[in-house]
Amino acid sequence: MNRAIFPAEQLQAAVVTGPGLFRIETHELPLPGPDQVRIRLEGCGVCASNLTPWAGPDWMKFPTEPGGLGHEGWGIIDAVGAGVTDLVIGDRVATLSYHSYASHDIAEADAVVKLPPELDDMPFPGEPLGCAINIFKRAGISPGQTVAIVGIGFLGALLTQLAIATGARVIAIARRPFALDLANRLGAEHTIAMQDHWQIIEQVKELTGGQFCDRVIEATGKQWPLDLAAELTRERGRLVIAGYHQDGPRQVNMQLWNWRGLDVINAHERDPAIYAQGVREAIAAVADGRLDPMPLYTHRYGLDQLDAALNATRDRPDGFLKALVLYP
Repeated sequence: MNRAIFPAEQLQAAVVTGPGLFRIETHELPLPGPDQVRIRLEGCGVCASNLTPWAGPDWMKFPTEPGGLGHEGWGIIDAVGAGVTDLVIGDRVATLSYHSYASHDIAEADAVVKLPPELDDMPFPGEPLGCAINIFKRAGISPGQTVAIVGIGFLGALLTQLAIATGARVIAIARRPFALDLANRLGAEHTIAMQDHWQIIEQVKELTGGQFCDRVIEATGKQWPLDLAAELTRERGRLVIAGYHQDGPRQVNMQLWNWRGLDVINAHERDPAIYAQGVREAIAAVADGRLDPMPLYTHRYGLDQLDAALNATRDRPDGFLKALVLYP
């Protein structure tokens, strides 16, 4: 893949101009303010949460700010603001910043996390990796528990790895044969095709001796898998909502939730400090082998191919899990 070289003294940023449309703009480099750093980005992961804005709903305002929608960046600090003491120019970091479809981004100093030397050759979209860690912690998975993961995309695959490393028995449920094969390779004890609602319920019932699952993680952001996930959760089990439900209201079977006495966890974090701690723990998990995200980065693009990256994230061609946008 050929990528244009960005001049170091300029900001090159993607601007979404309308539904499914973008352009690359050139701007002066921004300077970090007090307690901020500037990162020369190496890349940014593509998040499925981008897809609704990319489609152009009524509430979306175009054009976006330069680099807007990108929030899974990593790179090297090339400027520091006043008051920053723990970070220096040259530090390689994962950043929790929100204009990262660009050559550079500005972040609060407490929203970046240093990457250790052993990860030097590895792309590191810290935000989704930290998100997986925080969801896993909220799930409260223990050795010997039976855990169903509904939806094996990038997030579901990470959670499968974490659950298996903890000693849980994992049942992976996914729509695509590729995803089921992946779950098998990761060590899931059972895989089930996400096709027939009641057939899946009966299969899980049989696999668990009629008890269903101690923990069920819904990782799709869609109505039917959410309904299914509740049905698979045992009495006094924990239903963990990890999918990002951004396309409208949801209905739930409250009678079932009441009858089974389910603990329902909405596992999305908004506290920046918890986000950053999740990234730190993700770094440790990758370093010690509990997480191996490298095989999950299946598609790579340049910034000038952002439309292709977003469309692949939407269309999920065979073999797709996660797109990275890489900068020179």
